[in-house]
Amino acid sequence: MRSTADDSATAESSGPAKDALHILSRVLLDNLESLADRLTLMVLQCEPAYAQLGVSAPDELRENLRGNIERGIQSLGANVPDGADPQDTSIETGRVRARQGVPLEAVLRAYRLGGRVIWEGLLATSRERFDGRYDHALLDAAAYVWRVIDSSSSALVDAYRLEESRLRSQELSRRHAFLNALLEGRGGDPALAADAAAALGLPTDTPMLVVVAPVDSPRDDPLRSPRDVLATQGVVSSWHVRPADIVGLVALGERSPAAVLDALEPAVAGRVGASPVIHSLAEVGDAYTLAHTAARTLSEFGVAMLDDRLPEALLVGSPQLMPRLQEAAFRDLLRLPAQERDTMLETLEAMIESGGSPTHAAQRLYCHRNTVIYRLQRIESVTGRKVAEPRDRLLLTLGLMAHKQR
Repeated sequence: MRSTADDSATAESSGPAKDALHILSRVLLDNLESLADRLTLMVLQCEPAYAQLGVSAPDELRENLRGNIERGIQSLGANVPDGADPQDTSIETGRVRARQGVPLEAVLRAYRLGGRVIWEGLLATSRERFDGRYDHALLDAAAYVWRVIDSSSSALVDAYRLEESRLRSQELSRRHAFLNALLEGRGGDPALAADAAAALGLPTDTPMLVVVAPVDSPRDDPLRSPRDVLATQGVVSSWHVRPADIVGLVALGERSPAAVLDALEPAVAGRVGASPVIHSLAEVGDAYTLAHTAARTLSEFGVAMLDDRLPEALLVGSPQLMPRLQEAAFRDLLRLPAQERDTMLETLEAMIESGGSPTHAAQRLYCHRNTVIYRLQRIESVTGRKVAEPRDRLLLTLGLMAHKQR
């Protein structure tokens, strides 16, 4: 707690009030053990969070409460030992309770109970030892007493939040370390896999997907709160933001991959790729590579399952082949004027997607069937390829994919 030597606070208490605090606090220290016992019972009765700390907690709790009461009484009586920080017990309490996971609200309520015990102890001492001689002076000192208690509460809160932040950062670093180990292919070690699953909050006996969203610039946010979005559908997942991408491990449970990716859709604001289903953490490294490749097959926002885009994946996996593929497939078509070239490519795509039917292609393109037939003849003339020939059709299809990917 903050010492009464604090000039601004001391100036606000009168001489008689200060004298009363000095005298009563010194006497009250003689009852420190009974005050600690009383406060311990009050806290355990009023705060379930403390009662749930374990069998050994009551002794540790009492020792901590005793130290806080002692330092609080010393501070009010300007009797803090030389070299001691008046707020050391408050700071240590904040740190310890953050490490124990006791909610800050519960810690502060317990601290307020401690302030109440000290105040009632001062008043009882005045009446029982001094026949109420200091009752009036205590009333003058009341506001100051509670300001001191509030000041020490603030020190506790600061220490609690600082420790909480440190623990969060430490846990995040630990989780990232396990994720990196899995991405490096070290999930085949059963002990590491078990520890990683525990740290990442994932079940070990369910199929999973690895999901990757590349981050192309620091301003990109390709996935927004994916864990929360999936959690609303009861899907367990673990997500990690890295400099170049966002990586997620998603437990499927009894759901299909398509159902889980549909559930993820509201979080998608960029290119997202999903791996094939994996059944152990040993497969995470390879699955990450496949998911990343799936994301790269997309030219706009959306989610891509690798198995649904294998031809595109083959192309992005060999970028040096894409210019040669287009040249081999399209030849002189690429050298037509831009507007004519784009019209021909659009017609070719419609023909292939319509199974080679000019009638269906014309319906897609909102033009006459004869127009499609004319364009097809032009395409086959400048490319030297026949849409009806299976190998030529495959090459033209891959050429269109390469053109879009570029």
